[in-house]
Amino acid sequence: MDGWRWRERLGSFFSNRWLVFVAAMWLQTFAGIGYLFGSISPVIKSSLGYNQRQVARLGVVKDLGDSVGFLAGSLCEVLPLWAALLLGALQNFVGYGWVWLVVTGRAPTLPLWAMCILIFLGTNGETYFNTVALVSCVQNFPKSRGPVVGILKGFAGLSGAILTQIYAMIHSPDHASLIFMVAVGPAMVVIALMFIVRPVGGHRQVRPTDGRSFSFIYSVCLLLAAYLMGVMLVEDLVDLNRTVITTFTVILFILILIPIAIPVSLSFCLEPRALEEQTLLPEPQKQEPDTLQQDSSELILSELEDEKPKEVDLLPASERKKRIAQLQVKLFQAAAEGAVRVKRRRGPRRGEDFTLTQALIKADFWLIFFSLLLGSGSGLTVIDNLGQMSQSLGSDNTHIFVSMISIWNFLGRIGGGYFSEIIVREHAYPRPIAMAVAQLIMAAGHFFFAMGWPGAMHVGTLLIGLGYGAHWAIVPAAASELFGLKKFGALYNFLTLANPAGSLVFSGVIASSIYDHEAEKQAHQHHHQQQNWGSIFSVMFGVDEPLKCEGAICFFLTSIIMSGLCIIAFILSLILVYRTKIVYANLYGKTSSARLI
Repeated sequence: MDGWRWRERLGSFFSNRWLVFVAAMWLQTFAGIGYLFGSISPVIKSSLGYNQRQVARLGVVKDLGDSVGFLAGSLCEVLPLWAALLLGALQNFVGYGWVWLVVTGRAPTLPLWAMCILIFLGTNGETYFNTVALVSCVQNFPKSRGPVVGILKGFAGLSGAILTQIYAMIHSPDHASLIFMVAVGPAMVVIALMFIVRPVGGHRQVRPTDGRSFSFIYSVCLLLAAYLMGVMLVEDLVDLNRTVITTFTVILFILILIPIAIPVSLSFCLEPRALEEQTLLPEPQKQEPDTLQQDSSELILSELEDEKPKEVDLLPASERKKRIAQLQVKLFQAAAEGAVRVKRRRGPRRGEDFTLTQALIKADFWLIFFSLLLGSGSGLTVIDNLGQMSQSLGSDNTHIFVSMISIWNFLGRIGGGYFSEIIVREHAYPRPIAMAVAQLIMAAGHFFFAMGWPGAMHVGTLLIGLGYGAHWAIVPAAASELFGLKKFGALYNFLTLANPAGSLVFSGVIASSIYDHEAEKQAHQHHHQQQNWGSIFSVMFGVDEPLKCEGAICFFLTSIIMSGLCIIAFILSLILVYRTKIVYANLYGKTSSARLI
């Protein structure tokens, strides 16, 4: 009997949705390898003799690989999820593995276009990790999508700091070993977890234990971020020996493994019979009328926006609610009687389900897109050029700032989603106002980088990381509220194209051109001021070293331009806030929220 019960509980453990969620968190820990480009770009640049413009092209291609997830999404619909994960791991291994062979001289040097293909192939592998993790967990937690997506995207943002700390433990004089770790590490994790991360089915209710479990996960996330920040600062300020760094990394692994306690306790410490009874509650029957009522309510809300006189919004709150309620009653009656106006609707209104084609002709959609392009695009420019920025300001340890911006990116995603939820739930105010605040924060961060003051790297990475991360918690939620969930995948994938588009212009054209221009000026000044035998020897024998710029001037103009672009993004977000006030008042106002709840 005991053996049978043990096997029953073990089977419950492997089919537990919380085990899938925890495994997806571990998968996402290695799904943000693109954020390490700031650490690996200097060794690629020095080994292959690239200038900053060529490195920027690699960065843009990396961003394209990280953002173009249409192929991964399509294959996940026809392939088993474990096969999609395996394909992503293979892409990652081949792409970055070949880059490592070229950088270390174990393979013939390739032209820049071939290196771009390898970087795209390797980084695109992580889109499979993201897609499988999100699809599995959203299906397993259909009524807790907000916390699930926020935590998973947060771990993807934190992965840069985690991988950097692992690299610090295995650090070798050969800096190219970081590229090897990026090629091999994710593949090993995916192979270990590919049969665990999948939809397990049978879970449709919000269980009483879910709230405590999510709170526990959030606590671990904050503890993990605080620990990583403390460790990175200590490693930056103090010269530690290998034993201490190894101890820090072991503690990091323990913190990452702690969430496994949730599925263990649910499977082995609680009575499985009670959990099965909760799973089998016949809920779909009672949801259908609610769904129909919600659809009709959304229809009436869209008609209400057209029928409501403009002077109603100027009335006192109590009178305005009374007039709106009277108008709603009339519209419900008109719909019940088959009113021509309600049936004659040609397309969806804001707050209803849009297709991508329908959304592309809406001004609100393009306001989100261009605001995201300017805000996140400028942040991604900093992330891609962080290695050169820190070197230009005299810092030898570029990995510390890559780790720090990864941590702040993580906290920005968690905090952006949390505070924007307070804005809409408690104040019924448009969510894009949180995006506007994030863009103001980023404008200040770019200004700090431009000035090059003492500590500018620390303050700048904090502000840029928080603002950039907040975009990716706020934009998906705002897009789903304004354009619906039915075609959300296509809408979201289109919006993510703003990231590489911004990087293409800001990093590939503006930042790289200005950096190379300043580096050439410094090189000419150096040759005029120091005509020593070493420089004459290098000129005679054609030794062409990669251009290197030093000082705050290298990124001064770029950072000023980025700061101005963030101000423009702030203005676009405010315009979106003004245009969507009525929509959010209908969605989250006290009268409508009481009805929907």
